[in-house]
Order: sequence, then structure tokens, then C-alpha cells
Amino acid sequence: MGVPLNQAVRVGGYILKQHLKGNKRYPLVLMLEPLFRCNLACQGCGKIDYPNEILNQRISLEDAIKAAEECPAPIIAIAGGEPLLHKEMPQIVEAYLKMGKFVILCTNALLLEKKIDQYKPHKNFCWDIHLDGDKEMHDRSVDQDGVYERAIDALKLSKSKGFRTSINCTLFDGADPDRVAAFFDMVADLDIEGVMTSPGYAYERAPDQEHFLNRQRTKELFRAVFRRGKESKKRGKVWKFTQSPLFLDFLAGNQSYACTPWGNPTRNVFGWQRPCYLLGEGYAKTYQELMDSTDWDKYGVGNYEKCSDCMVHSGFEATAVMDSIKRPWQIAKVALKGIKTEGAMAKDIPLDKARKADFNVFTRHVDSKMAEIHAAKAARQAAAQPAE
Repeated sequence: MGVPLNQAVRVGGYILKQHLKGNKRYPLVLMLEPLFRCNLACQGCGKIDYPNEILNQRISLEDAIKAAEECPAPIIAIAGGEPLLHKEMPQIVEAYLKMGKFVILCTNALLLEKKIDQYKPHKNFCWDIHLDGDKEMHDRSVDQDGVYERAIDALKLSKSKGFRTSINCTLFDGADPDRVAAFFDMVADLDIEGVMTSPGYAYERAPDQEHFLNRQRTKELFRAVFRRGKESKKRGKVWKFTQSPLFLDFLAGNQSYACTPWGNPTRNVFGWQRPCYLLGEGYAKTYQELMDSTDWDKYGVGNYEKCSDCMVHSGFEATAVMDSIKRPWQIAKVALKGIKTEGAMAKDIPLDKARKADFNVFTRHVDSKMAEIHAAKAARQAAAQPAE
């Protein structure tokens, strides 16, 4: 596994403490989206389809620190958009490290060579570079040629400067298991911390709606990939993942998990996103309001149509991590025998009682945010007018 021992021990102790306190809902990872603006336009992304006035919004350093003070999660993953476009990002990372947080900074790496000297290596800080497979797979995913080579160069630069470095790999329908396995073999030779892998979430406003995986296809794909991983291991190619073995076992259809949306609460330019990182169905002003006022039972696989095909790490990784503490024999079984890639799969959650999707939510929240931005602009203009 690619998770550092100090992080595994701290997170395990944190989870155990929550269980001893009787807390049923608690966060593991704070997902910070300091902006939605990006320097790429990936076909599977649902984060950049906003008016320019919203894409120009930024979470301030002060609000970023406040979010970490409100939410007790031991890990903070900074995503976007592209975080390196944020001018205060070095100060945000430094503040989080001083707070004792583990920080994962996700980036497409196009700006990493230019920005990297603004950061210092730290045992609790990791660059997470976006790579969705080999050159052809990745450049097709981001809809731009040449991005793969620049990401690989940035990855090597990061390692040469002493930074912890990992890869974020999202897989979509049509992914060839042989090519994915060959990519993971190549990554094994890079000697990085590991790979965080996940199926893509079916963002309703993503440009490409044809290549999102459903749950059955996800399980079949990951079984095929992990089957090839066993052959790679025999050849000395050891794949390292920065994820719980039980989450990977879940991707292969061997665990029946419900999602844990409060495990990865999201703070972005709208506020605290309800219910999760992937699905914006409302916003709270504070973390406590998010936890107290969200009707969690309305969401998740089997509860809401938009969640039906989701098996993404931000929803299910927390479930798997918590399960490993509750049932340590399960993770020991996977560690000893490996991920099962043959035979019957675990029974899945039925979808027949899920409530229908509301496809007007996005527009309502965009309209509300735009009205807020215009009101603030009008107030600033009025304040700047000379008194008569």
C-alpha cells in the first residue's frame, strides 16, 4: 500500500476515537475546491460548466483556514478546477500543514514546473497528479494533446525535489484492461507513492455523457484490471494504491457498500456542498449546518436516481476505511488472498425504490449565486460613488 505509516496510524486512531465516542457521522477527508476555473476542459468534468462570474470566484486564505477549523477531518484534499491557478495556494497548504493536517494537492500538473518552488517538501504533503492512463488515454480524457508528457515530466520533477508524489487515475467506459494494466506496470517503475483510482462519476453537465461506467461495468472492468495485476506481480511489477484494500475490493464487486457522503465533506465557492463532493443539491453556510440540516437518507445508491451508478472513491472510500476498523479480519483477508477476480459478486443495493432525479437543482443554485455576485458588485459600486 502507498499510504504512509504515520498517516495510517493517525487516521486509524482518529476513527477508533470516533467509535469510542459513539459518533455515527464524522469526516475523514475535507474536500476543498478553492475555485472551479481550470486550464483544461476535460470531457468527463462537471466542475467547469459555470458562468465566468462564478469561475472567477475564489475561496480566500481566511475562509480556507476557517473550513479546516470547522471540519475535524485529519486529511484535506485540495481539488478544483485547477488549484495551482489560485494565487494563495502556497499559503493555504502551509497553513494546513501547521494545523497538523495531511494535505493532498490534486493538479493536472501543467503549472507545476512554474509553481513548484513555492512549496516545500513535507512528510504530510503530497502532490496528486492527474493521469488517466497512457498517453492516448490521458490526452483523449483531457481533450488536449501533449498533456501526458508534461504530467510525466512534472511527476519526475516533483520526485527529484523530494516531494511525496502520487497519481490520480479515473477510468471510463471503454477502458481496455490490458492498456490499464500496462499503464499501472509503467507507474510501478516510476517508484511513486501510489495510485488513487476510481470510476468516473456521471456528472449530468459533463460534455461527454457516453463514457461513464454503470456499476456492473465498473465491477467487470476492475476485476479484469486486477486479474492482470496478479500476473504483473509474478513478473515483479507491484502496483501500489493510496487507497484502502477494501475499497479496491468493492470496485471488483466483492463488497456491498453504501456510500458515506459525510465522510468527504466539500467546501467550495458556494459554501458547504450538500450532500457530497460529486453532487451539489444545496449548500450550507457552516460545516455544522451541513451535518445537522442535510437529510442524508435522501441520497446514495438505492435512495436517489443520480447516485445509482456511483462507485467513486469520494463516496465509498470512507465506508471502506471505517469497515476496516470495524471488521479488521476483512482487510486481513484481502491482504492475504488478494482481491477476488473470479466467481460470484456481492449482492448489490436494489435501485427500484430510488427517488427520481431533480435536474433543475444546478440551475437554481447557479441563479442564486449569480444574484449574490451581482448584488455584491452593485454594493461595491455604490460604496465607491462620491457622496453628493
